[in-house]
Amino acid sequence: MNTYAKYTANVFVAKCTERHEKGETITLETKYGKEHECIVFNLVLRKDDHYYYSIVRADGFNVQEFARKKAERYQKWAGARENKSTEYYEASQEGKDFLALAEPIKIGHHSEKRHRALIERNYNRMAKSVENTKIAEQHESKAEYWESKANVINLSMPESLEYFEYKVEVAKEQHEGLKSGKYERRHSYSLTYAKKAVNEAEKNLEMAKKLWS
Repeated sequence: MNTYAKYTANVFVAKCTERHEKGETITLETKYGKEHECIVFNLVLRKDDHYYYSIVRADGFNVQEFARKKAERYQKWAGARENKSTEYYEASQEGKDFLALAEPIKIGHHSEKRHRALIERNYNRMAKSVENTKIAEQHESKAEYWESKANVINLSMPESLEYFEYKVEVAKEQHEGLKSGKYERRHSYSLTYAKKAVNEAEKNLEMAKKLWS
């Protein structure tokens, strides 16, 4: 059975007992027993009688689609909580015309119990309304976070090859510009950080080539 194995940050590869060809569709099983059809790219490692291949899901599902689905889920939850908040708020308006008169509770009167119960009901409903609004805001915040991830490109995607080629060009140009004086060195470590950015981009590019070229 072909399974998933973590290869590097953000990248899972296919761990197989048999050799496969580039472009071949194989089935992988997750640790939870779910199966996915995946397309084979490159053999990246052979170890202990297993072959490790870079793969993409045949249905196109990737980290960007994962982020979009997470964002949609949180938006849905936020909407549901907002609706509940509105319902509790509207319910808390029970007897508002009477309460607006600010009539004091008549101690010992037959209306005392009913008056107190009305105030308590509305207080609890308003508290629930506020609680659901806060939860809706939390869901909205998480939805915004996942929306920001919906266009991220990382090494788990074939597009990362072109992306990191571009990143290397940009990092090198920035580094050379700082060395030549084309760009201002804003602090004493500007050149050091720029060189570090070049090294990081080149490292990612080499990994992208191994995975997807």
